[in-house]
Amino acid sequence: MKFIDLEIENKLKKSINLADFIDPTPIQSKSIPISLMGRDILATAQTGTGKTLAFTIPMINKLIKDKQAMALIICPTRELATQVMQTVLKLNVREIGIGNALLIGGESMQKQLKKLKRKARIIVGTPGRINDHLKRKSLDLSKVNYLVLDETDRMLDMGFTPQIEMILKFIPKEHQTLLFSATLPNNILKISQKYLINPERVSIGSLSKPIEKIKQETFEITQDKKYHELINQLVERTGSILVFVKTKHGADKIVKRLKYDGHKADAIHGNLRQSKRDRVINGFRNGNSRILIATDVAARGLDIPLIQHVINYDLPQVPEDYIHRVGRTGRAGKEGSALTFLTPNDRSMWNSISKLINHNFKIPENSQKKNFKKNKKISNKNKNFRNKKKFFKKKNNKKSSLKNKKKAFGYTNNPKYFNQKSNRENKNQEFKKKKFKNKKRFKNMKRSKNFSFKRFKKK
Repeated sequence: MKFIDLEIENKLKKSINLADFIDPTPIQSKSIPISLMGRDILATAQTGTGKTLAFTIPMINKLIKDKQAMALIICPTRELATQVMQTVLKLNVREIGIGNALLIGGESMQKQLKKLKRKARIIVGTPGRINDHLKRKSLDLSKVNYLVLDETDRMLDMGFTPQIEMILKFIPKEHQTLLFSATLPNNILKISQKYLINPERVSIGSLSKPIEKIKQETFEITQDKKYHELINQLVERTGSILVFVKTKHGADKIVKRLKYDGHKADAIHGNLRQSKRDRVINGFRNGNSRILIATDVAARGLDIPLIQHVINYDLPQVPEDYIHRVGRTGRAGKEGSALTFLTPNDRSMWNSISKLINHNFKIPENSQKKNFKKNKKISNKNKNFRNKKKFFKKKNNKKSSLKNKKKAFGYTNNPKYFNQKSNRENKNQEFKKKKFKNKKRFKNMKRSKNFSFKRFKKK
């Protein structure tokens, strides 16, 4: 089946041809015919399989037919929302001309308000900014009859459940809902039972395995040698490279070092403004910078076909994020490679990732026993060292003896103890009193005024 064979409006077919979309992917060929019938869909597929086009084609077709209808697409991140809007703009050519608005944080509210006043019928945004407009009463969702929840598992992980439920209160009960996700945890099943009406289940590929065309490799290394090995990998590999790190500070630090070493690199993380993020992504997409250092903000939503290599400089904090990281390469049926650096501290996380990818994976017992024995030896050494300390001889110097003496310290309820001084202070005071008393005695002695000492003369 091809896009031309779909039962859609001719205007939409022309725009699909102009955008060079010819052969649909498996998720598109399965979900588009169902959504054109007006049914709810619960779809799961791996990253990079073309889910965005799977819900934008039926959406535009529906809005062409019903000129009073509206569509709402909710995305977890700004990057994903902007990329969804780019796909919408490719299909929404002048002949179709449906008003649209991108509602995301980091952009000026006035521009968004202007677009909403022009009767935007396609609204793409993040839950936070959509709720902001609903509170301002600048957004009217009373005519929405096509709702898309994209990357739903990611939205729930980020804690957007209450905000999504608030948005759904403003949408009419009679509407079509399409829920797309890369994984299918229990909380998504609960939402589908609550908000979807007899949904059609669409599943493509394994939910816990990366795409087969991605070549996965691991490299065991110590933490202090990571950067030097990264430089070696950057020199050996050709094409654009996406490097994942754990923290924002770590991303900026590596970019500085790479630029100092003569490599073109940029960083993307949560601290950047939206305008800066767009510049970095566009520069990486256009080939201005060959290397992009990113946190897990870029693990989902980055649809850049040029990415040929993914390097996991640090492991993710959640095992599922490994699949999304690796899914940034090998998109749209192309080949890709993924390299992961493993340090001794990453062993437990790597075991959980391996379990997720391969359910039959078993943790090797030999590695655990070796580590356990090593820890035992270290503890015995510490014990011996502590015992040896008891037999150290103290020097008989006066200085050492003075240092070793400890001042008395403690707590007491005895009122007699308070305002008492140490034994040394008491002795010094007693000695001073005695001297003072003796001086007084000599002062009080009565001597005659004519008193004089007589010399002793020998006879």
